[in-house]
Amino acid sequence: MHENQTLVVQSGHPLGLFKSSPDNPRVIITNGLMVGLYDNLLDWEIAAQMGVTSYGQMTAGGWMYIGPQGIVHGTYNTLLNAGRKMCRVADHGNLAGLLFVSSGLGGMSGAQPKAAKITGAASITAEVDYSRIETRHRQGWVDLVTDSLEQAVAMAQAAIKEKKNTSIAFHGNVVDLLEYMAAKRIRVDLLTDQTSCHVVHDGGYCPQGIDFEERTRLLATDRKRFISLVDKSLKRHIKAIGRLVDQGTFFFDYGNAFLKSVFDAGVTEVSKNGMDAKDGFVYPSYFEDIMGPIFDYGYGPFRWVCLSCDPTDLDRTDQAAMECIDPARCPQDRDNHIWIRDAKKNCLVVGSQARILYSDAQGRVTIALKFNEMVRKQEIGPVLLGRDHHDPGGTDSPFRETANIKDGSNVCADMATHCFAGNAARGMSLVALHNGGGTGIAKAINGGFGLVLDGSKRVDEIIESAMTWDVMGGVARRNWSRNPNAMAVAARYNLENTNKDQITLPFQVEDSLVAESMKGLFSD
Repeated sequence: MHENQTLVVQSGHPLGLFKSSPDNPRVIITNGLMVGLYDNLLDWEIAAQMGVTSYGQMTAGGWMYIGPQGIVHGTYNTLLNAGRKMCRVADHGNLAGLLFVSSGLGGMSGAQPKAAKITGAASITAEVDYSRIETRHRQGWVDLVTDSLEQAVAMAQAAIKEKKNTSIAFHGNVVDLLEYMAAKRIRVDLLTDQTSCHVVHDGGYCPQGIDFEERTRLLATDRKRFISLVDKSLKRHIKAIGRLVDQGTFFFDYGNAFLKSVFDAGVTEVSKNGMDAKDGFVYPSYFEDIMGPIFDYGYGPFRWVCLSCDPTDLDRTDQAAMECIDPARCPQDRDNHIWIRDAKKNCLVVGSQARILYSDAQGRVTIALKFNEMVRKQEIGPVLLGRDHHDPGGTDSPFRETANIKDGSNVCADMATHCFAGNAARGMSLVALHNGGGTGIAKAINGGFGLVLDGSKRVDEIIESAMTWDVMGGVARRNWSRNPNAMAVAARYNLENTNKDQITLPFQVEDSLVAESMKGLFSD
């Protein structure tokens, strides 16, 4: 393969190498895309079993997965902002003295105790698979392990009293934990769930009343009974959540399709309109109510990988990135500065020498140009830039990334598709577009990119064009749906950007003026 070729990968199948140019992507990837009539889980599973499609998830299928660091950082940001919004935590404060409760210690959900520790909170995370607990305990992401409800709560209360960031793994079912805490009126400040509810009937959620081994046996031998137990458990789960919320807990859906699964199990009252999920749910969404306003500013999970595999290069890029961030600019940049400052101490690298931080268009361009200059001066080896698909313009999903878009376009997939196409046109090294992601097949279209920094002036030009488009295309769509933060960012961008870009701004209509005009137009 050389610079005048592009590798085309369709759902894991390398279709071939095709003539292109150095200004075109080296790799174009798609995963799980289905024709509309067949864009449902059943038909997708048939296609997957035939070997003609694959589940790209998000960064995994887009060759940008950097291990659990990404979800640690996302959960860190989510918990901080939830604490600020619902627990009166100051912008400069942490979550010391608060209790966070959730479930799941798997590949993604296992980030929860580590993220909670970094925020300063105490936490209890329920997990039915003991091997997952052992992994997180061995990593140092979980401090204490118990299978006793009483002991888990006592440990947490002791940590809260001393404002320690102790992380506790409860080996058992989360429904039992929440019912116990509700019955005992235990104070829980922040509550969510990170079981794999995007595959709720395929083993992603273990029902209350059976252990992990029985769950695995039923999956193989009696799927009908397993599904019945899952739906029954989901009903108890949401009931226990309701009791805790009535006692003062802030519960939020973490975008894992938990509330959609509860609705599908027959608890229709969790939807706002009582009929379907189009208008969202009665409980807050981590995106709609916590992180969505942050995305409207253009902030999202930007990342980079040092291709030299040299830890020293990562240290140098950390320092350079920190020098590019003004912690006084806004609370998000203050969080970013602290995150990068403490990243090495928090031992976040697993495998690739990679880093992640939430950044906006201006921040990403500044950092990317700095890194490319460092490569040019041979201060570091080549660097691969990218981001999570979960980004201001990267994903269309009414259950998560576009949940806070209220003009009706939350169910449309234009934004992620245009982001993918625009990145390809502007010369990103790698572009990817997927069906599914964290919310499941037919519930999201998401895409991402990779850009190799080789120190050239050509790459400087791509950074200034493509990196800006990648973020501001999403901000522009959010601005058009009348999201106030995005409208303010778009208006400022029109005045300040040097690319001569112009975002179409919405003009709000005053209903009284329309009524008066219509009255005059159609008066007798």
